[in-house]
Amino acid sequence: MISKKVLAIALVALSGAANAATFHFTGNIANHNDVIRTTFTLDSDATNVRVWTDSFLSGTNFDPITALWNATTGELIDENDDDGSIDPSQTYYDSGFNIASLAAGTYFFTVATYRNFASGDNIADGFVYDNDAPIALSNWCQPANGCNMGTYWSVWLDGVSSASNPDDPGQVPEPASLALLGLGLAGLVRSRKQKQAV
Repeated sequence: MISKKVLAIALVALSGAANAATFHFTGNIANHNDVIRTTFTLDSDATNVRVWTDSFLSGTNFDPITALWNATTGELIDENDDDGSIDPSQTYYDSGFNIASLAAGTYFFTVATYRNFASGDNIADGFVYDNDAPIALSNWCQPANGCNMGTYWSVWLDGVSSASNPDDPGQVPEPASLALLGLGLAGLVRSRKQKQAV
């Protein structure tokens, strides 16, 4: 049996992990005017929230543009073309945001191909390429980045409470910290059972 002290420590760790977790989503886009939208929530005001893409891989894949939106109002908070300084996994055309302070609420983080910028200050305004006929990335020459760019995208969210990808609702990863905690608790239970059996 797990002691009350071990259980209390586990519950504190679990509550902390639930309030500040890291999520990772990946996939492939088909066309030059596709926009990947990831939703995340903050249960309370947060500091040091990071959201970024690391999929460019020094030119293997398309050059991304990222944007941050308030999901309740649709308001554009910020848009970024090139900022590979958010995380060491990024290469030069990757982008994202390192947010010192962000209010509790729900947000969208979008990834689009370069020059498919937001058309206005609200997500309802759409994106520059929305009215274009879709062009498969394998047939598209991306402005300033050449032809035959890869379709892979990768999104990371760090310091958020929960996250999901509405374009792929089945892809809801378990936060890494919760998975490790679960493995640790399973190990404690197994260890105690083995001691009791001896």
